[in-house]
Amino acid sequence: MTTHFEIELEKLKNVIIKIGSLAEIQVSESVKALLSEPIEGKEVKKTEIKIDKLDVKIDEICQSIFALYQPVASDLRFIMASLQISNEIERIGDLAVSVIKRSKSIKDKHDLIAKFEIAELAKNIEIILMKTNESFLTRDEKIIEEIFILNNKIQIKSDATVLDIIAEMRLHSKTVVSGTNLVIVLKHLERIAKHCTNIAEYVHFMVNAKIIKHEKFEDKHLNE
Repeated sequence: MTTHFEIELEKLKNVIIKIGSLAEIQVSESVKALLSEPIEGKEVKKTEIKIDKLDVKIDEICQSIFALYQPVASDLRFIMASLQISNEIERIGDLAVSVIKRSKSIKDKHDLIAKFEIAELAKNIEIILMKTNESFLTRDEKIIEEIFILNNKIQIKSDATVLDIIAEMRLHSKTVVSGTNLVIVLKHLERIAKHCTNIAEYVHFMVNAKIIKHEKFEDKHLNE
């Protein structure tokens, strides 16, 4: 027979899955706003509100579990990780909204995106978040490693592109405003990827009771 404690843990898991799915939608919309056309702000706002409400709900569920039960071992790690994961996802949602808003201020957006080959980087942001949500579902350490390696690629590409955009702004003053907004967008995308690696670290802790840092996977990849 399923206990009330087990029911609460399953509820917590399902809410994490739901908030992760909403973050995927928000990030997908932000990539669409950057690479193609403006996004309807009303739907973006609705999703943002849902994410914020679920973030609060996760806090409430965790507080209730701590108040009514005495979770230990793997259950305690799951609850602790869930609180952190929820926080990271909420930040991802906020960053995605900022990307959407900033994208509206980039004139000649398509030319700049093509010139600096930003489309692949933006698509990788969608991929890394999908992998992150998958890692929570599967607890697969191979997927966690893939997240860390992909984050490293995103960071390298973002840093190089920012330098290229700055060089372009120095040569052509008319690109300063759009270039500045594009740099801010890239930094937001880079932060989204970083939050994904943070979540992957919490998932690893949840499963293995061990704190890891993604740098060890990045170093391994770079030395191959």
